[in-house]
Amino acid sequence: MPVHPDRHFVTPDWLLRHIDDPDVVVVDGSWHMPAAGRSGRSEYLASHIPGAVFFDLDAVTDTTSPLPHMLPTPDAFAAAVGALGIGDTQTIVVYDSVGLFSAARVWWSFRIMGARDVVLLDGGLPAWVAAELPLEAGETPRAPATFKPHFDPAAVRSFDEVKAALGGNVQIVDARSAGRFHGRDPEPRAGLRSGHMPGAINLPFGEAIEGGRLKSANDLRALFAARGIDPNKPVIASCGSGVSAAVIALALDVLGAREVAIYDGSWTEWGGRSDA
Repeated sequence: MPVHPDRHFVTPDWLLRHIDDPDVVVVDGSWHMPAAGRSGRSEYLASHIPGAVFFDLDAVTDTTSPLPHMLPTPDAFAAAVGALGIGDTQTIVVYDSVGLFSAARVWWSFRIMGARDVVLLDGGLPAWVAAELPLEAGETPRAPATFKPHFDPAAVRSFDEVKAALGGNVQIVDARSAGRFHGRDPEPRAGLRSGHMPGAINLPFGEAIEGGRLKSANDLRALFAARGIDPNKPVIASCGSGVSAAVIALALDVLGAREVAIYDGSWTEWGGRSDA
């Protein structure tokens, strides 16, 4: 397994030097909000980092749930990524097309399923392109691999678990925009009520990002402190559908937080239920 200097990120230069290593697999985890009118898969097929495979958040999902891109079972996840040629012992380098957005959710998915070494490309595809590094088009075939899942149930929360946590010592951090959090702006998905969970703290995920990269640890520490969020206390991160909440989970992990979970159903579930 190649050695990289950071537990969370690798640079485009590092990836270029290791891109042909047999133990390195590059994963394009691009996903866009439905209203954006963009397709992560179409953009991947048009242009991606050489050798990268495409991780489809809308396909590697719990197909029995009506909610979008919910975590699949460990066995289903293992089968899907194994078919892509991704093994649990490889160094998995994840990126997305905007810098840092959906790649965090893919990073978290691999982490919760037991991947030993999964990192993000610092700055994502924009940083790779800015460095004038090579690109290719089309599907990348890889030989199937074995992914042995080791699921971490403590890193994900259900509706009932979140409801039970309200008013306790767990911090609920909502990564949606302030307008959606306060009920001023409509939800992008039809049929959802506006507002937020009682006692939740609003920290729009974009405030943790600067120039397509996660802010420095010092800046993140100041950001969380300003919102009254203590990384040393339990946190459940939520958002619209469980994607941008992973940016909050990533930021907290960078700060060394130990008790961080994501509410997988997030507001798509909470705002659509009459008993919430």
